[in-house]
Amino acid sequence: MPSATMPNLSRLIDIMARLRDPVRGCEWDCAQTFATIVPYTIEEAYEVEDAIVRDDMVALKEELGDLLLQVVFHARMAEELGLFAFDDVAAAISAKMEARHPHVFGDEVDEGQSRDDRWETAKAAERASKGAESAMDGVALALPALMRAEKLQKRAGRDGFDWPDVEDAIEKVYEEIQELREASSDIERKDEAGDLLFATVNVVRKYGVAPEEALRTANAKFERRFRGMEALASGKFAALSLDEQEALWQAVKQSER
Repeated sequence: MPSATMPNLSRLIDIMARLRDPVRGCEWDCAQTFATIVPYTIEEAYEVEDAIVRDDMVALKEELGDLLLQVVFHARMAEELGLFAFDDVAAAISAKMEARHPHVFGDEVDEGQSRDDRWETAKAAERASKGAESAMDGVALALPALMRAEKLQKRAGRDGFDWPDVEDAIEKVYEEIQELREASSDIERKDEAGDLLFATVNVVRKYGVAPEEALRTANAKFERRFRGMEALASGKFAALSLDEQEALWQAVKQSER
């Protein structure tokens, strides 16, 4: 059943309306558009994730507020254009969540399907109702490239277009490495490099690992170890030979075991 009224949410919506007021509002806020605000929206989503990774619940509360502000900002601009308002956004997502969970909010019996199976079946039905003509429809262009590659491959796989096992996917990586070696122009190298990364995503996906998360973990590990080498070198890391730097790398790796 609906929760009690939330005065602070209403307050935030009113604040945004005042900020966007062409007479009494803020010049910067009034000048913004969907396109100029979206980079901030993406940044705030990443800052939410950062707070979670750091297990900083104080920061998480603040970052969730910043992200909520972005939703209110977009909804306010849409309302000004006569398109929709914040309440319409909340109503749409509420209806969607109820429709995607018929075993919770409806009479459908839970037959033991996995969450992913139920979710994807519901999403596919939604796409079809909106006139989707391809399994590729609806995979957002703005997603990080690794994440988008994974989603495209999963969509294709659900229609049967997928390597039958991981060994086939691994062989494809070797094939793409060779094609990158043989590339003879910058354009060709860029094309083959993309094919190599796409094929690598497929291998990682076959092992049940999210490529975006895996690369973030690798980035964090590399940064931690590089900082460790810099500390061991006492500020003289760049002056060391490659062999000396490699020795420090091995020392840092050993210290982590």
